[in-house]
Amino acid sequence: MRMYDVIKKKRDGMKLSADEISFFIRGCVSGEIPDEQIAALLMAIYINGMCGEETDALTKAMAYSGYVQDLSAFQGTVDKHSTGGVGDKTSLIVAPIVAANGCTVAKMSGRSLGHTGGTIDKLESIPGFRTSLSPDEFERQLSDIGIVIASQSGEMAPADKKIYALRDLTATIESIPLIASSIMSKKLAAGAESIVLDVKTGKGAFMTDIEKSRALANEMIRIGKASGKKVAALITDMDAPLGNAVGNSLEVEEAVSVLRGEGPSDLTELCLALASHMISLSRNIPFDNARAMAERSLYNRDGLEKLRELIIYQHGDPDIIESPELMHKAPIKEPVISESGGFISAEDALCIGNAALALGAGRESIGASIDHSAGVLLLVKPGDRVEKGQPLAVLHGKDAKSIIKARQIVLSSFSISDKPVSARPVLLDVFLG
Repeated sequence: MRMYDVIKKKRDGMKLSADEISFFIRGCVSGEIPDEQIAALLMAIYINGMCGEETDALTKAMAYSGYVQDLSAFQGTVDKHSTGGVGDKTSLIVAPIVAANGCTVAKMSGRSLGHTGGTIDKLESIPGFRTSLSPDEFERQLSDIGIVIASQSGEMAPADKKIYALRDLTATIESIPLIASSIMSKKLAAGAESIVLDVKTGKGAFMTDIEKSRALANEMIRIGKASGKKVAALITDMDAPLGNAVGNSLEVEEAVSVLRGEGPSDLTELCLALASHMISLSRNIPFDNARAMAERSLYNRDGLEKLRELIIYQHGDPDIIESPELMHKAPIKEPVISESGGFISAEDALCIGNAALALGAGRESIGASIDHSAGVLLLVKPGDRVEKGQPLAVLHGKDAKSIIKARQIVLSSFSISDKPVSARPVLLDVFLG
């Protein structure tokens, strides 16, 4: 078999066989197929698409291209995945709530490239928190407390890492088969029985068009079902940031406030929705029953105690729950003042994310350092009334230059109307497998 023939076949709009796709993935991992041929096939897929059978074969080949977590010894294992957004700290809230209800939450997460940190970056802003666990440590903790959130093994789905890097360089990111297979290959390799997907849509999301977001959700559900998984997908808003905090330490503090029953309403509602679907799938119970369980675990603070347990097991400092001042703190805190009065009609999530990036809360290249204390704390949300001179947000940073740059970006993110406006709901659609 020659890679030239595989490229030509897909270039001409023909269906690739499972053997041809497996040959391609093996060559990606071994290095036998050069980057230019990988890129050529990716472009052919981007242009001509893939049928369901091809996408299934690609997903499975990538999932089994490296280490696959075996969780067969555990009952009711459940995982979640977000396609990424600004202020998305839901895993820190949802996973403890779900584990507090007797479900086994086995989550592999990553670091972020872009506006703000990923789940692992947020957890690493907790002093001492250890995110790198061996397979034995992962399974022992899962057995002991029913919850693990750890960094993804470098040996897991290595083909996806290679392909994703080239997609980023070759303008082939926005392909439903390539996105779906990338996400689901990692979820299959992580080994959970049930998966809940949070597909963001809007200005600050990977997918800005809601119909494309729905198509991606349906394709990932189809892939999961074909692989014997129970899957649900929620389409959620990312026109505005989720919650008020954007930045790693700030988001951990906000996650704790939600688990105390004191968090912002949009973040709290989304976390309850995600947790309810995870409990429903894991325990095979009706959604309404799962919702009642999730709410009880939030408001009686069982979820907060499970987060404390998670922090202790992974060597973090649990005192941050009562004493958030123990978290990384930025030396400069500067308010952003409204230049006019009226009603907040829009709060551009991408702009807020870019402001956080300017402050150091994200990374612009793989391996770059991140400032865990940096970020933006929003003081108003779409629909709120503001007066001229009122603070809209507080910038957290380490130098005047980044603060000045971020202030202009944050100001540009707000649109103010003379007339009252309604905030967009955070949960836009739900798809069940």
